[in-house]
Amino acid sequence: MTSNRPYILRAFYEWITDNRCTPYILVDTHLPGVLVPQQHVNEDGQIVLNISETAVAGLTMDNYAIRFNARFGGVPTDIQVPVGAVVGIYARENGQGMVFEAEETPEPPEPTPPTSLGKKTSKKPSLRVVK
Repeated sequence: MTSNRPYILRAFYEWITDNRCTPYILVDTHLPGVLVPQQHVNEDGQIVLNISETAVAGLTMDNYAIRFNARFGGVPTDIQVPVGAVVGIYARENGQGMVFEAEETPEPPEPTPPTSLGKKTSKKPSLRVVK
């Protein structure tokens, strides 16, 4: 089965915003695929990101990553966080949320090439009338 982490992240995001709180995520920046401004990463290799609608633009949360654009020091920056790099999600106002155990970051599925390309079949197509 696939990881349940992206589904839980989306559910907690919705729950936090529905309760008029500010969703923050804690990110482990040591994992591959994390694109964040390194000057804001703490000495433990973590960064806290505000992912509220008022703080980010173009937020997408799919099964592989959280992506958005945010300003850091007034500079627009594209952010990408693989779901496996999210350590936790919580509400700024009261700290309620969830911390995750470490897991491997899933890779997006490889597109499967069609099996019939470049192969000749020995059988000719045929049609028949069905009444």
